[in-house]
Amino acid sequence: MKARLSLLKTIMLGSLAFSFSTNAEVKTPVLEAFAKHSQYLQIKISPDGKYLASTSRDDDGVVFLTVLDIEKQKVQSITRGRGKESVGSFNWLNDERLLLSMVREVGALEQPVPTGELLAMDADGSDNVVLTGYRSKSGDTRYSQVVDFLPDDPDAIVVFSVQGSTKEPFLDLYKMKVSNGRKASLGRMPLRMYKSTGDSLRIITNSKGEALAMTSSDPNENNQVTLMVRSSVNDDWQVAFQAESFDSFFNPLVFLADDKTLVGLSTIETDTDAVATYNIDTKKHTVLAAHEMVDVEPILHEVRGQVQEVIGAEYEYKDLSATYFSEVKNTDEQRILASLRQAFKGSVVSITSSTYDGSKMIVAVGGINQPTAYYLFNKNKKQLAKLTDTRPWLNDFDMPQSKVVTYKARDGQEISGILTLPVGVSKNLPLIMHPHGGPHGLKDTLTEMRSDAKVLAAHGYAVFQPNFRGSGGYGLEFLKAGFKSWGTLMIDDMTDGVNYLIEQGIVDQNRMCVYGASYGGYAALQSVIREPDLYKCTVGFVGVYDLALMKSAGDIPESQSGINYLNRVLPDGDSQSPVKNVDKIKVPVFIIQGEEDVRVPKEHAFALREELEKRNKPYEWMMKSGEAHGFYKEENNVERWTAMIEFFDKHTAK
Repeated sequence: MKARLSLLKTIMLGSLAFSFSTNAEVKTPVLEAFAKHSQYLQIKISPDGKYLASTSRDDDGVVFLTVLDIEKQKVQSITRGRGKESVGSFNWLNDERLLLSMVREVGALEQPVPTGELLAMDADGSDNVVLTGYRSKSGDTRYSQVVDFLPDDPDAIVVFSVQGSTKEPFLDLYKMKVSNGRKASLGRMPLRMYKSTGDSLRIITNSKGEALAMTSSDPNENNQVTLMVRSSVNDDWQVAFQAESFDSFFNPLVFLADDKTLVGLSTIETDTDAVATYNIDTKKHTVLAAHEMVDVEPILHEVRGQVQEVIGAEYEYKDLSATYFSEVKNTDEQRILASLRQAFKGSVVSITSSTYDGSKMIVAVGGINQPTAYYLFNKNKKQLAKLTDTRPWLNDFDMPQSKVVTYKARDGQEISGILTLPVGVSKNLPLIMHPHGGPHGLKDTLTEMRSDAKVLAAHGYAVFQPNFRGSGGYGLEFLKAGFKSWGTLMIDDMTDGVNYLIEQGIVDQNRMCVYGASYGGYAALQSVIREPDLYKCTVGFVGVYDLALMKSAGDIPESQSGINYLNRVLPDGDSQSPVKNVDKIKVPVFIIQGEEDVRVPKEHAFALREELEKRNKPYEWMMKSGEAHGFYKEENNVERWTAMIEFFDKHTAK
C-alpha cells in the first residue's frame, strides 16, 4: 500500500460511523478501529523546507519511508526494509540526504529492536548505501548507533560501534562518512555497554561532535549509574555523579551552545525530576524548574539542530501544563508554543522538526483524547496547515473522554489516576479497574491514548487506571515506596481509588471487574485475592503469577542487571504470589497469554491455570501463537477484546 501525504487535507482510510450505549452488544467496528495500527509514525521537514519525509505502516504492519516534494505534491521515493524489517528512526542529514535506522518489532507492549544497520539515501531514493551491519560495504558487522548528527558537517555523523557477541563490550566512537560508511576513530568511551542497561547508556556531544559526557550503569556494581565528563577531548574523564539505580542523579540530555553546560533531568536537589544544568568546568549544578509533586521536562530551543537555550518546562499535574522562562533570547518560539498549546488545549504540542532558518516547523498534536495529528507551521505567514492524522478512522465518532482524578490513600498519600467514561454517562457505571504494567517508572498519562480504556468505555464501562505507588513521574520516594510491595501497598492504593469512585457515585460497587497486562495482570489477580468480595471477575493478560518464576524464567534474569533489579523490587518469599493464594479467589478468572512471550513466559499462565483447576475454580483461557508480551496482530486484539467484553458483560450484568 503506497502512502501519499496531502498538505491541506487528511487522508481518510475508511469512514465508519460509531455510536455507543451501555448494552451488551460487542461493537466489532469499534474494536477494529482501535486495533488498527497508526498509519503515520513520524514526519520531518528537510533543512531547506523542500521535502517532507514520513514513516508509514502498511497493511502487514511493516513501516516504510516516503519522501514528498512539497511544492510539486509529488512522491519522490518510497523505501522499505527486507521482509518484515521496518524503518525505525530517520533524520535529514542535509537538504537532499537522509539517514535511516532499521528495526524489527516484537510485540505490542515491547519496543522495536534495532538491527544495528544504518542506511543513507538521497531524497529521490538514489545513492542508497548500507553504512553499517552485515550488508555494509565496509564489512564492519558490529552493532552501530548514531550519537550525533553534524549540521555543520552534513556529510558525516558520529556513531558508536560495539561487538554484539561480547557480553560487556567497550564502545568505540567514530566519525562516519554518510556517502560510503568509512570511519575515522574518535577513541574509546570510558564506560562499557552492558546487556539490559541500554536505557541508562547515553553519550553527549558538543556542537563539534566531540563526546564530552557519558552515562552508563554497571550490573557488577548493583546497577550503579555513573556520569563521566571531560572539558575537552584532550582531558581525562572524571566522575561527575554516581548513584545506585533509582537514587538521586543527574541525567544529561544535551549540551547548550557554549559546549560547557549540560541540560538534564536531576534529582540531586529535589525528589522529583527537575530541569537542571551542570557546568562541566565549574561543576556547578543549577535547578531551573521543579514541581514538588511531579516530574518536569525541559522545553528546548534549537537552531540548525543545536540546542541554544532552555526556554521553559512542561509537566503533568491534574492537567497538562507548561511554564516559560523570562529573560530568554528566543521569545518567538515561546510565543508560538504558547499559542499552539492554547489552540489545542488539553493536547500535547511539540515541534518535531524545522527548517534550518526556522521559518517552517512540523508540529505534532495529540494526547489521551486525540490521536496524534501533524501540522506544517509557516512562521513568516503565521499559517498552520494540517498534514495528516495518524489514525484518521478514529475521527468519525465521539471519543470517550479521559481525565485525571486525584484521591487520598488510606495513609493520606495523594494518588492520581486516569478515569475514562462512556460518552454522556457519568454515574452508577460498571467499572473496569485497569492497572498499568511495569510497574516501576511507568505511569498512565494524559499524553498517550490507551486503546484498552477507550474500547471498554465505548462499551459502557468506566475505566480506572490508578498511578499507585511504584509508578514513575511522582518522585523517587513515591517510586521506591512500591519496592517489595507489589501485592500489598500497591494493591491497597488501587483499592482506595476504586472506593473513592464508589463514594462519588460514579461506579456501581456491585458491577466491578479488574483487568491488567504484565504487572497489571499480576495486580488483576492479586486484587481479587486481597479484596475477594470487591470485584465480580478478573482478567490477567501476559501477567506475572509466580514471583519465584520471575527469577528463573524469561529474559529479565538472563542478565546480572535484571537479577539486581528483581532482587531489589520483588517481594520477599512467595506470600504475594497469586499462584500461592488461589484459595482466596472467589470470582471467575480469564487468562490471556502470548505463546512466544519472553518477558513473562507462558509458564506463568500454565501455573495459574493448574492451581485453578486443582481447586475447581472457574476460568476462561486464550493462548495465541505468534504473539509475545502483548498482542500485535489486529485480528488477535479484536478477538481478545470481544472475549473480554463478553466476559465482563456476563459477570457485571444487573
